[in-house]
Amino acid sequence: MEKVSTKTAEVTKIALVAALYVAVTMVIVPFGYGAIQLRLSEGFNHLVAFNKRYIIALTIGCALANLVSPLGIVDIVFGTLGTLVMTTISYFLTKRVKSVPVKLTITTVVCTLMTWSVALELNIVTKVPFWPTYGTVALGELLSMALGAILVYLLQKRIDFTK
Repeated sequence: MEKVSTKTAEVTKIALVAALYVAVTMVIVPFGYGAIQLRLSEGFNHLVAFNKRYIIALTIGCALANLVSPLGIVDIVFGTLGTLVMTTISYFLTKRVKSVPVKLTITTVVCTLMTWSVALELNIVTKVPFWPTYGTVALGELLSMALGAILVYLLQKRIDFTK
């Protein structure tokens, strides 16, 4: 019986984080897409530093949020793959790190640097210049990740994200 409730709890946590990602993205929908973007839901990427389940949650959340992307299927596929890759890298780089601030710094750096994939996607589809787009998207990601780091740092004092 415990196995069933553990699996139910896992699925529930994944669904909750995926839904939160979508909801936060939808609140500021015009700013979550394009060459100048501020996708505050990216701050949830820090959760992968605590448990690998959040890789799945964030990937699902990103795929669902990208259903309304102006880039259509390209963003659904490649934007979602970018999230899968950046959260997986973040998880493995933070797996053995004990310090929460260091974990959050690592995920901030990885996710900010990985926005090259978004810039490339935008460059190919919309023909915007790569480097300036990388700069603006990375800046938005850095801001989202910094705000997310503060939130996750404060929440992890009361919520055990590892369980």
